Amino acid sequence: MSDRTPLLFMPGLLCDTALWGHQLATLTDVAEMTVADMTQDDSIDAMARRALDAAPDRFALCGLSMGGYAAQAVMRLAPERVTHLALLDTAPGPDTPERTAGRRDLMARAAAGDLDGVIDHHMTGFIAANRQDDGELTAIVRASARNVGAEAYRRQQTAIINRPDNRPNLAAIACPTLVLCGRLDVMTPPAVHEEMASAIPGAKLVVVENCGHLSPLERPEAVSAVLRYWLAD
Repeated sequence: MSDRTPLLFMPGLLCDTALWGHQLATLTDVAEMTVADMTQDDSIDAMARRALDAAPDRFALCGLSMGGYAAQAVMRLAPERVTHLALLDTAPGPDTPERTAGRRDLMARAAAGDLDGVIDHHMTGFIAANRQDDGELTAIVRASARNVGAEAYRRQQTAIINRPDNRPNLAAIACPTLVLCGRLDVMTPPAVHEEMASAIPGAKLVVVENCGHLSPLERPEAVSAVLRYWLAD
């Protein structure tokens, strides 16, 4: 029997397995890792249920952004199955009217065939301003977004728009919890993570310097090191 921890990753909007490339390559000695399919459902709870259906009885859970919303839903639906929780570059609250309006505009553009323009828009929020000219990094993000595609993008944005307010549920989280974000994350800034960590009993807060919203891609070594420490808790 393996002594490695089952670890389920839940990627964010327009992200795929590539988001977790460094972790999948370097944590194999401590974790048996899988990546949830976040492209099939148009509600956060449905994403969570799909992940639960495919997951082992007990597992560690790591979600980024939209994946963090789904990870919080897993904690609401089946907390007894999660041994460790990591919430990366995410938030516990509902969508704002302003963000919902912006999402609907982007959904319409994608449906009209301008997915590349939509990806261009998201790049400014996904990656720190000082990494926008990093061709290798931006190529990975763009390829992942195109792989997800316009139809799944519509489903994902619908799920994000209609996500519940999870703030009342944070105090009930009882497993070892990591809350991590990039210092330069403009989508879900550090202040959001400070509030989230303070609401979860015993949660550990890590802010990664010189890093934006896609922390596992922007600072892969740092994030992998923190996840290794978290799994040992």
